[in-house]
Amino acid sequence: MSNTGMGMRGKIIFYEDRNFMGRSYECMSDCSDMSSYMSRCHSCRVESGCFMVYDRTNYMGNQWFMRRGEYADYMSMMGWRDCIRSCRMIPMYRGSYRMRIYERENFGGQMYEMMDDCDNIMDRYRMNDCMSCNVMDGHWLMYEQPHYRGRMMYLRPGEYRSFSQMGYSGMRWMSMRRIMDSCY
Repeated sequence: MSNTGMGMRGKIIFYEDRNFMGRSYECMSDCSDMSSYMSRCHSCRVESGCFMVYDRTNYMGNQWFMRRGEYADYMSMMGWRDCIRSCRMIPMYRGSYRMRIYERENFGGQMYEMMDDCDNIMDRYRMNDCMSCNVMDGHWLMYEQPHYRGRMMYLRPGEYRSFSQMGYSGMRWMSMRRIMDSCY
């Protein structure tokens, strides 16, 4: 593989124990089920790129955004009781960002088009709930609380007709941020 190709890939290494100890598993792409590689995971190192990690298989459950860096004890940092069960590499993206958010499921109710970060949809749009969206350009993170706090959800280009049918029933999404640091 050429140097250019290598620079386009992300790389994350998971370790069984805290402080990068124990068996390790190196990942350079999506992994829907890490249980066959390791039974537990308490630390990780992101050598390049950005990843979303999930506490359940098949990219389900709680999510956490991880950029380049070392996470010697991410379990206590995130407050997780279980460990990482799947991960998804976030591809490098350098284009424009565009997303439409909707107050109701199936693109119903109020609609607003966003092209930049929004730290509070209630303050900016007077919208008290976001139940569906259409990501036209870029990769985004949605947060359950204003000012990019609380649980998060990774959104790549596509239609998201119902957050509740995706397993987020009862959650309210109150802030959105573009993923702009996926440069390697």
